[in-house]
Amino acid sequence: MGLSTTHLIIFLVIIVVIFGTKKLRNIGADLGGAVKGFKDGMKDGADKASDAPGATAPVQQVSATAATAATAKDTIDVEAKTKA
Repeated sequence: MGLSTTHLIIFLVIIVVIFGTKKLRNIGADLGGAVKGFKDGMKDGADKASDAPGATAPVQQVSATAATAATAKDTIDVEAKTKA
Protein backbone atom coordinates (compact mmCIF):
# COMPACT_ATOMS: atom_id res chain seq x y z
CA MET A 1 0.00 0.00 0.00
CA GLY A 2 2.30 2.72 -1.26
CA LEU A 3 1.79 6.13 -2.76
CA SER A 4 0.57 6.09 -6.31
CA THR A 5 1.19 8.82 -8.88
CA THR A 6 -2.29 10.22 -8.30
CA HIS A 7 -1.65 10.54 -4.56
CA LEU A 8 1.65 12.35 -5.18
CA ILE A 9 0.03 14.81 -7.62
CA ILE A 10 -2.77 15.58 -5.14
CA PHE A 11 -0.20 16.04 -2.38
CA LEU A 12 1.88 18.45 -4.51
CA VAL A 13 -1.21 20.48 -5.46
CA ILE A 14 -2.16 20.84 -1.79
CA ILE A 15 1.40 21.94 -0.92
CA VAL A 16 1.38 24.56 -3.71
CA VAL A 17 -2.01 25.86 -2.57
CA ILE A 18 -0.88 26.13 1.06
CA PHE A 19 2.56 27.68 0.52
CA GLY A 20 2.31 29.29 -2.91
CA THR A 21 4.80 29.10 -5.73
CA LYS A 22 6.88 32.09 -4.59
CA LYS A 23 7.47 30.64 -1.14
CA LEU A 24 8.33 27.22 -2.60
CA ARG A 25 10.79 28.86 -5.01
CA ASN A 26 12.48 30.68 -2.11
CA ILE A 27 12.68 27.47 -0.09
CA GLY A 28 14.23 25.66 -3.06
CA ALA A 29 16.79 28.42 -3.58
CA ASP A 30 17.71 28.44 0.11
CA LEU A 31 18.04 24.68 0.19
CA GLY A 32 20.21 24.70 -2.95
CA GLY A 33 22.45 27.40 -1.48
CA ALA A 34 22.86 25.44 1.73
CA VAL A 35 23.82 22.28 -0.15
CA LYS A 36 26.32 24.23 -2.29
CA GLY A 37 27.84 25.85 0.80
CA PHE A 38 28.17 22.47 2.47
CA LYS A 39 29.91 20.98 -0.57
CA ASP A 40 32.28 23.97 -0.82
CA GLY A 41 33.08 23.64 2.88
CA MET A 42 33.84 19.97 2.52
CA LYS A 43 36.06 20.67 -0.48
CA ASP A 44 37.92 23.46 1.38
CA GLY A 45 38.42 21.20 4.40
CA ALA A 46 39.90 18.48 2.22
CA ASP A 47 42.19 21.01 0.50
CA LYS A 48 43.44 22.38 3.83
CA ALA A 49 44.08 18.89 5.17
CA SER A 50 46.15 17.96 2.12
CA ASP A 51 48.08 21.25 2.26
CA ALA A 52 48.91 20.99 5.99
CA PRO A 53 51.94 18.63 5.76
CA GLY A 54 53.54 20.67 2.99
CA ALA A 55 52.96 23.96 4.82
CA THR A 56 55.14 23.12 7.84
CA ALA A 57 58.25 25.13 8.52
CA PRO A 58 61.56 23.62 7.43
CA VAL A 59 63.43 21.73 10.12
CA GLN A 60 66.72 23.25 11.24
CA GLN A 61 69.49 21.00 12.48
CA VAL A 62 71.10 22.05 15.75
CA SER A 63 74.22 20.64 17.32
CA ALA A 64 73.71 18.28 20.27
CA THR A 65 75.36 20.57 22.82
CA ALA A 66 73.30 23.61 21.79
CA ALA A 67 70.08 21.57 21.92
CA THR A 68 70.94 20.19 25.37
CA ALA A 69 71.76 23.65 26.72
CA ALA A 70 68.55 25.12 25.36
CA THR A 71 66.39 22.36 26.79
CA ALA A 72 68.18 22.41 30.13
CA LYS A 73 67.45 26.13 30.53
CA ASP A 74 63.73 25.67 29.75
CA THR A 75 63.25 22.41 31.68
CA ILE A 76 61.39 22.44 34.99
CA ASP A 77 62.27 19.83 37.57
CA VAL A 78 58.91 18.57 38.82
CA GLU A 79 60.36 16.42 41.59
CA ALA A 80 62.22 19.37 43.09
CA LYS A 81 58.99 21.38 43.29
CA THR A 82 57.06 18.57 44.99
CA LYS A 83 59.81 17.87 47.60
CA ALA A 84 60.08 21.46 48.77
